[in-house]
Amino acid sequence: MRMATKIKKMILAARDMTIGDLAEKLETTPQNITAKINRDNLSENDLHQIAEACNATYEGFFTLNDSNKQI
Repeated sequence: MRMATKIKKMILAARDMTIGDLAEKLETTPQNITAKINRDNLSENDLHQIAEACNATYEGFFTLNDSNKQI
């Protein structure tokens, strides 16, 4: 699942927020956040900021299957 789908269809829906609400919390324009989301051009920092704005936690990591080590 694309990150754009996760943000628009899942996290914003779960928080009953619009792109406009998210943009306001991130102190940017709805056009700017929509463009970044649609291009899937989000840095890890962007994802952490989106999570914070949605009262959530973003955990972006890899887990090695043989050792369960998270990187």
